[in-house]
Amino acid sequence: MLLRGSILAGAVALAAFSGSHEAKAQGVFTLSSPAFKDGERLAVKNAGNNKTNPNCVGENVSPTLSWANPPEGTKSYALMMFDPEGRPPGGVSHWVAYGIPASVTGFAEGEVSKASDKYVGGQSLMKLSNYFGPCTPPGAPHHYTFTLIATDLEPAALKEGMTRDEVIKALDGHAKGATGLIGTFSKP
Repeated sequence: MLLRGSILAGAVALAAFSGSHEAKAQGVFTLSSPAFKDGERLAVKNAGNNKTNPNCVGENVSPTLSWANPPEGTKSYALMMFDPEGRPPGGVSHWVAYGIPASVTGFAEGEVSKASDKYVGGQSLMKLSNYFGPCTPPGAPHHYTFTLIATDLEPAALKEGMTRDEVIKALDGHAKGATGLIGTFSKP
């Protein structure tokens, strides 16, 4: 329960960081996946596939993600996947992508498991520019937070290879709104 409160507190802080902007009339800015509902377990195939780590039991197939109803004035998106319970006290940044054009409304299954011209690759904790799935040890599940931020920046505004913290800092004053989705995972 404490963890859920921490995640919600982080979401509130992100919303405050994003400012108070109205969504387009057709609805609320949302991020979703047909592969899992918010708070539900990710599929084993979505887990990482580093064979040198016994906790990486998957195929590193990124889940399908889609979004709708971006805030007015959105020019690009940033999308990050973060595990707050991984490697305490700092957590694990699994994926950092930005410069996603406003015309893009999602990614197909497996599409971001490799580099793509639909996003600028940042740098995860593993020094990767693409999606890398969970390698969670046995025990309590970790919470993998996918955060989508709508920005007023042109897609080419930020350089390649930025970390999660660098992207968040660069988006200060440029975020139009944010939405998120949480998937859980632990080694089966």
